[in-house]
Amino acid sequence: MHKIIEKAKKEKRSLLETEAKELLREYGISVPDFKLIKSEDEIVGLAKEINFPIVMKIVSPDIIHKTEAGGVKVGIKDEKEAKAAYQDIIYKVKKYKKEAKISGIIAYSMIPQGTEIIIGIMKDPHFGPVIMFGLGGIFVEILKDISFRILPLEERDAEEMISEIKGYQILKGIRGETPKDVKSIRDVLMKISQLVMDNPEIKEIDLNPVFLFNQGLQVVDARMIL
Repeated sequence: MHKIIEKAKKEKRSLLETEAKELLREYGISVPDFKLIKSEDEIVGLAKEINFPIVMKIVSPDIIHKTEAGGVKVGIKDEKEAKAAYQDIIYKVKKYKKEAKISGIIAYSMIPQGTEIIIGIMKDPHFGPVIMFGLGGIFVEILKDISFRILPLEERDAEEMISEIKGYQILKGIRGETPKDVKSIRDVLMKISQLVMDNPEIKEIDLNPVFLFNQGLQVVDARMIL
């Protein structure tokens, strides 16, 4: 059992966002540079570790809907704004849920808006772990344009998952747009498959959003449930 998962199981909780992103990194999946801030003092010198502008979000096993709790700030330009954001997030989260255990605040570099995709894992009672892929935003919310496969994946499965969604033409490039890096999607699908096969304690994964570019991709938000 991975040490991150073992620690979470002992504490009878799912993974924190920072832990989920650390696990993704270990499997070679790209996430924005981030830091877990546990006190206001740790904001001093932050610019040397991650590039501004940044996003700041509450890290708590008791807060699922971070935006609803007032636990998210975006577009923070410097350390002065970061200190103010830290104070505001802590205040609003405690007001929202007084007894919430706060592990800190994750700060990570904002990245350019790419083509939004989502990748997920769920445990089916009959088939076991199933992986899902689709374009994000309206495509998943309204059109339900997604594909599924049972794990473990082979490369052919991953390629078929990508090509069979209706929005595939967007990834290939339409109206003169540069094609997106479809190969990087396939690579992440394979790595997520391996991660889950290596760690059967994981019940659910939600990578949403993932920003896809002409070269590479970045997992902006990650949730893992044990």
